[in-house]
Amino acid sequence: MPFPTSSPDTALAARGVTQRFGRKGRAVLDDCTFDVPAGVVSALVGPNGAGKSTLLELVAGMRRPASGTLEVLGGPPGAGHPRVAYLAQHRPLFPRFTVGQTLRLGARTNPSNWDAELAGRIAEPLGDERVGTLSGGQRTRLALALALGKRADLLLLDEPMAELDVLARQEVMGLLMAHVADTGTTVVMSSHIISELADVCDHLLLLDRGTVRLCGDIDELTASHAVVAVPGGAEGLGGHTVVETRPAGRGTSALIRPAGPLPAGWDARTPSLEELVLAHLTPAAVGHAAAPTSLSKEDAA
Repeated sequence: MPFPTSSPDTALAARGVTQRFGRKGRAVLDDCTFDVPAGVVSALVGPNGAGKSTLLELVAGMRRPASGTLEVLGGPPGAGHPRVAYLAQHRPLFPRFTVGQTLRLGARTNPSNWDAELAGRIAEPLGDERVGTLSGGQRTRLALALALGKRADLLLLDEPMAELDVLARQEVMGLLMAHVADTGTTVVMSSHIISELADVCDHLLLLDRGTVRLCGDIDELTASHAVVAVPGGAEGLGGHTVVETRPAGRGTSALIRPAGPLPAGWDARTPSLEELVLAHLTPAAVGHAAAPTSLSKEDAA
């Protein structure tokens, strides 16, 4: 089957990607279609069980989709892709290796593009202890050193900051963003800390129950929505796409996708990334029906 696109402006493209697990073939990912442009830092967001880790495994070539096509940097995904670095959630490392041995292994397996200085700077606080004696946060730091040291064109990071304390998180995130600014690397980064992603990401891929809810530039997505406060009930919002509503005093507060100019009397503002994500994950999103709240395939492309 031909790949969806060969555009150098697209780092990752999915068309109808479905993945099933278990005897009953439960769909963990269901007909996912989206594009991630080259050079962005994309926030991969969704509740537990949304399919985030499964998607990253497919992109990294650790699994094959049951159906659909994936294109990674202009070609098929594959384990050990020389231009892709993958930081898995379970941080696979050799417990009997020291930190230094682990970094030397990274250099030997990536001889053409290994950045020893960068990897060593990230891992420096760990000394040369054995991996098996490191804490969860320390193992995360070492795994991130391996991922960034590869100087890949596409970085796949599954909860990269989950086990780091606040100070370590700030330091490592700073190193990551400096690396992105220096290299133009595309990053797809999953996290449950939306406020943290808002500071560093310029692209959003929102998954919920295996489907794509939103995909696109964060500024464009937030600008296409509005948080409004109107007198009375939700019936006053007719004509606009209502994502979420809630009572607010004697009126109604809602997150909507406006169909046109809003009345001058409405109190309206642009939502934050966190407000946008949480509204689209609300069970009653587009609250009166089971209609999807994801962008159309044309919008996502």
